[in-house]
Amino acid sequence: MCPFCHFSPDQLRWADAHCLVIRDAFPVSPGHSLVIPRRHVGSFFELTAAERASVLTGLDAARRELDAVFAPAGYNIGINDGPAAGQTVAHVHVHLIPRYEGDVDDPRGGVRWVIPDKARYW
Repeated sequence: MCPFCHFSPDQLRWADAHCLVIRDAFPVSPGHSLVIPRRHVGSFFELTAAERASVLTGLDAARRELDAVFAPAGYNIGINDGPAAGQTVAHVHVHLIPRYEGDVDDPRGGVRWVIPDKARYW
């Protein structure tokens, strides 16, 4: 059973006709949220234009709430598309990860750290 197709209504943070926003069940940081298309589809590249537009609207809505509630200093936005990229739930979802001053010693490189040996380019 897909956890993004079946979730408790109290988890819902925002929704429209094509997607919804919930908090990540295993957050990397306070407020870590997921923007999820309603249609069960595995890859971001399989989304329709309307679904992609809705995902961007959902990211904006989630950011507004996170800014108001958590006041992070920045964000990482990420999609794990396919098992080789680390996707563990075969329903596309976009991670919106709030970042806070001092949450890591050196945040430079951000998402590049998914392959640590290639992250540092400075």
